Amino acid sequence: MALAQGNTASSVEAQALTIPAVPALALGDAVQLALAHNAELASARLEVKAMEAAEIQAGARPNPELGMLVEDTRSATRSTTVQWTQPIELGGKRSARLTAAARAREQALVALQAKQAGLQAAVTSAFFELLGAQEQVLLVQASLDLAHNASTIASKRLQAGKVPPLEQAKAQVAEAGVRAELLQAQSERQLARRRLAAFWGQTSPHFERAEGNADTLPAVPSDREVGERMAQAAVLRVAQLDVARRQALTDIERAKRIPNPTVTLGAKRAAELGRTQIIIGVSVPLPILDTNQGNLLEALQREDQAREMVTTVRLQLQTEVSAALEKLRLTRQQVQLLRGEVLTTAQAAYDAAVKGYALGKFAFLDVLDAQRTLSQLRQQVLRGTADAYRAAADIDRLLGQGERKSDPLQE
Repeated sequence: MALAQGNTASSVEAQALTIPAVPALALGDAVQLALAHNAELASARLEVKAMEAAEIQAGARPNPELGMLVEDTRSATRSTTVQWTQPIELGGKRSARLTAAARAREQALVALQAKQAGLQAAVTSAFFELLGAQEQVLLVQASLDLAHNASTIASKRLQAGKVPPLEQAKAQVAEAGVRAELLQAQSERQLARRRLAAFWGQTSPHFERAEGNADTLPAVPSDREVGERMAQAAVLRVAQLDVARRQALTDIERAKRIPNPTVTLGAKRAAELGRTQIIIGVSVPLPILDTNQGNLLEALQREDQAREMVTTVRLQLQTEVSAALEKLRLTRQQVQLLRGEVLTTAQAAYDAAVKGYALGKFAFLDVLDAQRTLSQLRQQVLRGTADAYRAAADIDRLLGQGERKSDPLQE
């Protein structure tokens, strides 16, 4: 088994290393790569196979016993007994074991589905973080162009003798600061690429950029959709299956209170008598000293504990989903607000400040202030978009993958 697992791991690693390089990576491709090569998901699949093997073992019946007894060492008076002993399970023990094993297998399967949903949500979040990092580089590059333009204007006005050298120095310092921001943004973009590629086991990304529309927001699911998905949420189903498994375990302990008889069939050859005798026997344990009461009471308590856990999981699920939904609604509203009149007004204010500074109507500090305000608003929009997709990914992680929808920011 260890060798088989090692071969599986080696195969996954080999497949991950042979992924062809591409210039751009779409979200669907990223999700498929993660589902195919993620190590934690492979471990969860092996857990399902292990539970399937356990279910096979749970259906096994007790083995018979073959025994031989020799009395006396002298051949003239020796007697030899050969017997076949078969325990017989009563009280539904085998059926209860099979039910418990089947519930454990179903739990492992649902847990696998939960890991798949969580992985897809994590990949989606990382993908849009990369999109945001790419947009951040573009924004800082645009800011650098603006700062360079302002520095050029300051140099021309200095040459014309309209401003002191301090104005040009401020412009050059501002431009240098934006260049430092650009280096930081490029580094964060590279780290985001590596974080995304790590989901399918790559340390060196095989793609150059994420391909997607950073100007869209995930749609808010309707209350009906949330209710339907919550009823089928993997974490809730795992808790409910645990109750059924605990009930089956209780049935096992209850069935153990019914003793299993043992039937014996054999033959005894007595050399002194010169004949063979048939042996038939039945033995039944007497449940006098041990009635399995403690194990049964423990199983009943575990069963009640599992029921309480279902209530806890349901409340926690509702709380976390409500928080994620509220976060999604809030970030959508904030981004749409900023994308509307606020960002347009900030852009117009900056253009007016640059034009006025070139005509000598405004001070350079006014240009810097307008540029800083515009850059902060753009970055706030990017952060809000990333927060929206993180909230949507949390909803998918908690409720499972629903139909992916996006709305333009202008809606």
